[in-house]
Amino acid sequence: MEGLDRSERLSPLVGEVIVIDLSSTYVCLGRFVGFDREFLEVVDADLHDFRDSPATREVYVYDSVRLGIRRNRSRVLVRLADVVAITRFDDILES
Repeated sequence: MEGLDRSERLSPLVGEVIVIDLSSTYVCLGRFVGFDREFLEVVDADLHDFRDSPATREVYVYDSVRLGIRRNRSRVLVRLADVVAITRFDDILES
């Protein structure tokens, strides 16, 4: 996202339920409520570490769409530098 106007790209997502794919073994799902130059703020979140799970990232996200988000954090700040992708929950395709 370097060189982009982050507010132009991120502002429309505020208030949406999103999936944040991270460069690490983590994925974060929840309601996106704000951001600054360094962090994304997500509430009612599921911060999931795939080292603790046999599921692949795709299966875990797909199951979360079907079954609901497994909340384990009331609030989490995610470093923007660690983000690979941000997707609206409603844009996850069900096969």
